[in-house]
Amino acid sequence: MVSRRSFLAAAAVAAAPRSSPLDGVRRENLKITDVRVTLLSCRLPPGKTWVTGRNECWKTDAVLVQVFTDKGLVGIGESTQYGGPELIKKFVEEQIKPRLLGKNPFDVEHLSCVWGSAQFGEQVAWAGVDAACWDIIGKALNQPVYQLLAAGGKPSPRIRMYASGGVEYAWYKRPEDLIDEAVRHKEEGYTAFKFRIGTEWAASGITIRKYVPFLYKMRQAVGPGFDLMQESNMRLTLEQCLELCPVLRELKFLWFEEPVNRRAEGAIEGHLKIREALRGEVMVSGGETMVTRFDFKPWVDRGAYDIVQPDCNTTGVSEAWHIARMAGLQGRKCCPHNWHGGLTTMANAALVAGIPNHLVLELNQTFNPLKEEVFREPLVVKQGYLQLPAKPGFGVELASGLERKFPFVPGHHYRPNPNLPA
Repeated sequence: MVSRRSFLAAAAVAAAPRSSPLDGVRRENLKITDVRVTLLSCRLPPGKTWVTGRNECWKTDAVLVQVFTDKGLVGIGESTQYGGPELIKKFVEEQIKPRLLGKNPFDVEHLSCVWGSAQFGEQVAWAGVDAACWDIIGKALNQPVYQLLAAGGKPSPRIRMYASGGVEYAWYKRPEDLIDEAVRHKEEGYTAFKFRIGTEWAASGITIRKYVPFLYKMRQAVGPGFDLMQESNMRLTLEQCLELCPVLRELKFLWFEEPVNRRAEGAIEGHLKIREALRGEVMVSGGETMVTRFDFKPWVDRGAYDIVQPDCNTTGVSEAWHIARMAGLQGRKCCPHNWHGGLTTMANAALVAGIPNHLVLELNQTFNPLKEEVFREPLVVKQGYLQLPAKPGFGVELASGLERKFPFVPGHHYRPNPNLPA
């Protein structure tokens, strides 16, 4: 059954007059003269590393993409570090840059639509270029990107943010840290908290039955008016999810994210069973590493997701807009994945502000100077809300000396958690 809220959201999306956010937008005569990729890293100091599953995150990376034009306008974007920073840099310099030189960034949807690469890193390399082109377009037209993405509608530059964490606690140490974190975020002014299921359960003998009491304690600690979201990172079995669903319903969770492995055979059917068990009282979300609208389409068409979660540093801004619109036409929400630094938040916030079927936006709560210190004037959340600047493009400028301040450190950002048995 389609709720009244979903119907109205779908109607708002359908009412948008454009099939593309740049339909009917005035073009400027610009040419791309250069494309550069700068890799940044920040080693996490002792006590600031974070853990999930069998892994420990010991550093954070940023893949800064800059597109230069003949009129002096420079756009910035980011590609996800999940694609491998060094691979992305190599692919942009050797494959993407030669294709873009002399082209007009206003042709962004045509320039960045090469999605046939075999490697994930090569696919997501286009995402940073796409975002940088949007930044240029906004600057050329003297409009915020979110205004352009609103496609004739009214943007919402004041965005409700949710605290995203649940990676500070460990089952082998002091699991009550999870409850303390939830309370801390509420005291900071957030009205919602999403958390992960912690370190590897098998190593500590954790089961759904042992996990559930923590959920009750958390709800009691934050009270009934605070939204909670459960992130599984695709680590639970279908049986475990179905056991957990009644608890999430009882505790009035907002959504259940990436519950089971969506890459496994029968994953859509599994999600449909989970949605049925949640009875429309708790939403199901996912898709953070999907690259195109065609990846999302079967999940949306079959009703496996209530919420799609593209990430502009994986899809690019253009494709994320189409994914949001596709979902909105079927009454689904779009709440982007937004786990890493400020360059990622910059693009995802513009998307959320420009689409009618948004709900909230994620904000990573781990220690990461690349969230604020990449900009001259950082994007700051106050009392759980982010107010986007009414400036052209993404409305932010890079701080100086980033490469000196955050020199790239080779290696994967995850390493085996030394506190778990090999």
